Amino acid sequence: MLNKQLISLCAKSKKYIFLSVCVKWLALLCNIVITIEAAYLIGAIFTNTSISLLPAVIIFSASIISRFACHILDSRFSHEASHHAKQTLRVKVFDKLLNLGISYTQHTTTASVVQMAGEGIETLENYFGKYLPQFFYAMLAPVTLFAALSFISIKTAAILLACVPLIPLSIIMFMKIAKRVMKGYWGNYTDLTGSFLESLQGLTELKLFSADSKQHQRLNDEAEGFRKTTMKVLSMQLNSITIMDIIAYGGAAAGSIIALFELQAGQISIGGFVAIILLSAEFFLPLRLLGSFFHVATTGIAASEKIFSLLNIEGNSTKAASPLSCEINSITLKDLTFSYSADMPVLKHIHMHIKRNEFIAIVGESGSGKSTIAALLIKMLHAGDGHIFINDQDINTVDSASLLSNIYLLSTDSHIFNGTIRDNLQMANPNATESQMINALKDARLLNSVQSQPNKLDSPTGENGSLLSGGQRQRLAIARATLANRPVIIFDEATSNVDCESEAQIWQAIHDLKGSRTIITISHRLSNIRHADHIYLMKNGSIKEHGSHEKLVAKHGEYASMLDAQYELESYRRRTS
Repeated sequence: MLNKQLISLCAKSKKYIFLSVCVKWLALLCNIVITIEAAYLIGAIFTNTSISLLPAVIIFSASIISRFACHILDSRFSHEASHHAKQTLRVKVFDKLLNLGISYTQHTTTASVVQMAGEGIETLENYFGKYLPQFFYAMLAPVTLFAALSFISIKTAAILLACVPLIPLSIIMFMKIAKRVMKGYWGNYTDLTGSFLESLQGLTELKLFSADSKQHQRLNDEAEGFRKTTMKVLSMQLNSITIMDIIAYGGAAAGSIIALFELQAGQISIGGFVAIILLSAEFFLPLRLLGSFFHVATTGIAASEKIFSLLNIEGNSTKAASPLSCEINSITLKDLTFSYSADMPVLKHIHMHIKRNEFIAIVGESGSGKSTIAALLIKMLHAGDGHIFINDQDINTVDSASLLSNIYLLSTDSHIFNGTIRDNLQMANPNATESQMINALKDARLLNSVQSQPNKLDSPTGENGSLLSGGQRQRLAIARATLANRPVIIFDEATSNVDCESEAQIWQAIHDLKGSRTIITISHRLSNIRHADHIYLMKNGSIKEHGSHEKLVAKHGEYASMLDAQYELESYRRRTS
């Protein structure tokens, strides 16, 4: 039950596991000294042999104090081993998620990530803090006891030692069953967690469509499946513990019976017989305790498999990554192709050249590949073929942190954190002054709304900005982007799902940034981007037309047709409203 990959990953814990084993072994030596000393005192009493109590009391007291100190140190080393392991794994998971970005959802669910990063890693506390030290100690303890008792009775010590391997054999017997059961346990657990989280997130829709009863039944069915799996785990644990108890106490009884025959034959003394009786169970208790920890370990190993499935996802390569040598002066997409699957290309041979402080618009119908380009520019996704150059540097060789410190993506679902407006603004610039925050809110057309609140900058935002309107959330996101002062800002459908008044204010805020930084806007509404320096019209993953608004209109091509269609639709809406 040693997971080499897991142990090598948490190398800092090895030292504390070794120290824990050492103090356990020292505590065992103290216990042997205490037991043998007590046994021979009892033997002396039965045989009326005169003994000196003072040396015995000193040895006895020193051993008890030493054993107590060993138990304290064992607890400390156990805690340190598990602490470093959990810290290492959480850092690895967090770094992996940062490396994958939002693309992690292509491989696993958010509920699964939360569960494995929380409770999943917590289950490994006992694996590193208890199971691993006990595993090595359980190998060492019977040999030590054999060496100690062999001076009293080599035959009894040999029989006791010979019975010890029966416990590991019983553990191995249950191991195959345990792995299968625990894999099902964690599978059911993560599925149930995901369904529960999804139900909470979609509770409003479930009520609106009267689908809550059906979802309730689904959760009940999944919970019942999880209950049955849990009962299988408990049943397996109880059965294995019963078998280990039979072996442990049966082996101790066998050793005691042999010792009794040797006592009758005069081959050992009464003190030796008492020592064997008291220490015989110690042969089996470490492995018996290991068997109990085994079930905890299987839980941890099952959880670690989920963790490694995340860590082993091929993410953004950091090989030869280096920071940008200067501020972004140009972005070039050269023969860029991308697909989520081999038979479904999303982008096909894209060519773009974006100069510093240009206002670029990428337009087209839904599904044409606009947002995919935005994801590729911040390395949220990786291009299959072709190249993206930042200045003259291939984006794959650019350090992700350096890239994100120069490019900011603001999408329709930019997250507003639960806290205050000040908290959300300071996320972009922790050292921002109140004057800078006010200017950012003013540029985003949000200052009047904020100043009308009693708490102004300290007004609460609610979970994901629930206390703000849709337009206010987007304008706060724009203020945050402005405060971050990135030289390149990508607006991906920044005005979706907002009212007309908010849409006009948002676009005015975007247009005000023109000339001060590179702006890339992604939109399906052409009326808002007519003042862009260059427009790229995309269709079915390809660039069909590009140029300024005036040139594209003069072509009387697809851009002009789409513009006329949108104009007619808006005119019809105005007439019928």
